[in-house]
Amino acid sequence: MQTIQVAGGNLYRIAMVYLGDATQWIRIARLNGISDPMLSGTMSLRIPNQDASAGGGVAAQ
Repeated sequence: MQTIQVAGGNLYRIAMVYLGDATQWIRIARLNGISDPMLSGTMSLRIPNQDASAGGGVAAQ
């Protein structure tokens, strides 16, 4: 696991860059207690380790 600093953006792009799969944005969201994939302001995010077998998907409603 690693921690990164971001200034705005979205979890889709971050998941693509760090996990190789944009649909795994939900893993980052859950790890950081975030429900909205659109980010605002500057924040630190914990990024889980890459796991090609981890599913992506949509947050439970």
